[in-house]
Amino acid sequence: MSNEKITVLCVDDSALIRSLMTEIINSQPDMRVVATAADPLIARDLVKLHNPDVMTLDVEMPRMDGLDFLEKLMRLRPMPVVMVSSLTERGSEAALRALELGAIDFVTKPRLGIRDGLLAYTELITGKIRVAAAARLLPAKRASSTAKSDAAPNAPMLHNTRLSTEKLIIIGASTGGTEAIREILLPMPPDSPGIMIAQHMPAGFTRSFASRLNNLCRLQVSEAVHGERILPGHVYIAPGEYHLSLRRSGANYVAHVDQAEVVNRHRPSIDVLFDSAAVHAGKNAIGVLLTGMGRDGAEGLLHMHQAGAHTLAQDEASCVVFGMPKEAIALGAADEVAPLNEISKRVMAHLTSHGERSNRV
Repeated sequence: MSNEKITVLCVDDSALIRSLMTEIINSQPDMRVVATAADPLIARDLVKLHNPDVMTLDVEMPRMDGLDFLEKLMRLRPMPVVMVSSLTERGSEAALRALELGAIDFVTKPRLGIRDGLLAYTELITGKIRVAAAARLLPAKRASSTAKSDAAPNAPMLHNTRLSTEKLIIIGASTGGTEAIREILLPMPPDSPGIMIAQHMPAGFTRSFASRLNNLCRLQVSEAVHGERILPGHVYIAPGEYHLSLRRSGANYVAHVDQAEVVNRHRPSIDVLFDSAAVHAGKNAIGVLLTGMGRDGAEGLLHMHQAGAHTLAQDEASCVVFGMPKEAIALGAADEVAPLNEISKRVMAHLTSHGERSNRV
């Protein structure tokens, strides 16, 4: 596809949105809209006719809901899809469900005057289309997972209070990360060390993300709050548009949340979180860098490694986008490179072996 333009099918019930998406995409030298559709039933025929590289898909549409169409599409004709979602509670829930079903990413519809707002999103929208065109399609979740009983096999309890309170697990992810994080957290025991996560996600979506994970996991999952203590059995997710970092307050770890300058074009930035863990937790931290485009987190993982932390990077075969882990591996930042379905086991094995060594001293 390097010598050809990325072909895009835009599906939205708004004629104005379809026109603006076409204008935005066709303004780029490396992509073009081959067709637009007002609803999924029309889109179904256009997919067969044009075989596009990427589809942009609205969530709320007549005749068939965007999520219902996505579920059928990913089962019968898997392809890269970028969802177009409203910035509402319902929109955020739908966007997260779409990622479960196999969508690569999502963008939000602008709140301002539609034309000016959407045109201002040009870089964001076209960037996500480029990522989607190059992404690896992974098996989608067929049924909605909304209960703890749907969880993966559980890891055994640590039964080591010192490990639970002294250690920290620090995770960074971007494109494909919401499902990767879920797979890591599901088996974790309720006495696992505190977990801090920077996932590239816009404001308004991280709260729904945390809530969904909280309903699934044996851990307590929430958006991080500035100044709160990092406790065992809890997961703290960086709020969208805020950096999350680690601080010390006496013997305790605490969360620091701020809106400092964007780092690596991101806020939250994984490097910000990883660098703070290197400084304040050192060898007591375990760093995990997951799927995503770019290099955010690569240098931070190296700094954690140099500070004595145990570090892991997701392997290429299980990544939706092998960007950030690839950069970290190239820097020599990862002690282990592991497939996604092995990472939680590797983390627990490291914690358990550390506890056994301590007991022998």
